[in-house]
Amino acid sequence: MSLADFTALNDAGLQLQAVFDLDQLPAEMAAALRSRFDPAQRQRQLILVGHGGRALWEAVKASGIRSENPIDDFSVRTVGQWFARQFPGRTCQVIYPGDIPVDLQALGRIAGWHHASPFMLGINQEWGTWFAYRVVLLADTDLEPTRSVSGESPCVRCADRPCVAACPAGAMNGGSFALDTCIGYRRQASSRCKATCVARVSCPVGSAHRYGEEQMRHAYSISLRDIERHG
Repeated sequence: MSLADFTALNDAGLQLQAVFDLDQLPAEMAAALRSRFDPAQRQRQLILVGHGGRALWEAVKASGIRSENPIDDFSVRTVGQWFARQFPGRTCQVIYPGDIPVDLQALGRIAGWHHASPFMLGINQEWGTWFAYRVVLLADTDLEPTRSVSGESPCVRCADRPCVAACPAGAMNGGSFALDTCIGYRRQASSRCKATCVARVSCPVGSAHRYGEEQMRHAYSISLRDIERHG
């Protein structure tokens, strides 16, 4: 087995990478993934790529890419170019973004990136909630699988729960996250969460990596558009 050089991805703001053998994934997940590719291609590993903080957004802007989903398109292009340079003659298949259902949070938990937060975003000690899953590849590589990042959720040691108190919708006041309450508030004309999430911004974990206003507005305009589109 060999080690991958992720320098090009790090330089593009895609600083989170994990390699899994399909055989090490939960059996149901592995079976679902295998059902999606041609066995003749011998795709036996999954490569998960994510980003943390503001660097990816800056790289996207610097690239000049113009599309409906510039972060997705930039990420897929960058990861594809990295793979072609790193593994000539090998094959891969992008399964996220795409139409193939992928349990990103489950993969994040296996990688040690993802812990649940009261407002239903993944959180970890380093990045807080300021990270996201960007690309998932199935590949016929023979890489050393990465070790899971150890550590518990930072929410375990958070007694004040500022995110709960700050949420203008009161979406967590009942002891769990009420999605309908959150969505209902975001759709209001006077909502403070049209282009941000007040609860998320109130969380102190990883605050040094908090997205800038432009990146935040981009992300939340997409989610609000999806809310309106699906009624």
